[in-house]
Amino acid sequence: MQRVLDFLKKAGVYFLATVDGDQPEVRPFGTAEIIDGKLYIQTGHVKPVARQIAANPKVAICAYDGKEWLRVNATLVEDPRVEVKKAMLDAYPTLRAMYDENDGNTAVFYLKDAKATISSFTAAPIEIEF
Repeated sequence: MQRVLDFLKKAGVYFLATVDGDQPEVRPFGTAEIIDGKLYIQTGHVKPVARQIAANPKVAICAYDGKEWLRVNATLVEDPRVEVKKAMLDAYPTLRAMYDENDGNTAVFYLKDAKATISSFTAAPIEIEF
């Protein structure tokens, strides 16, 4: 899990894929943090992505760091605890201009049943599950 987090942070931006009915949707994300032994991401309840996750929590993540690429398939589970929202926002203080752990909008999700692959053209793929 730490290796996946390190990759996401090194890449800076990753892309989260969801589905909206029968239409795939992909958008850039930048938040990722290990809290209480789980890998979390963050968004807002008012965004379409939150509604898409609620309807179908199976997602894919893809990132590229300039040499290798990461693909993750997982199920997202929302964690309503204020302390987890606070920890995520404390890790990304610039988000505090838009979010607060008590605003009813901040949504944090952890990755469950995650299967990650780090690939490149020069080495065998690295498989990670958590």
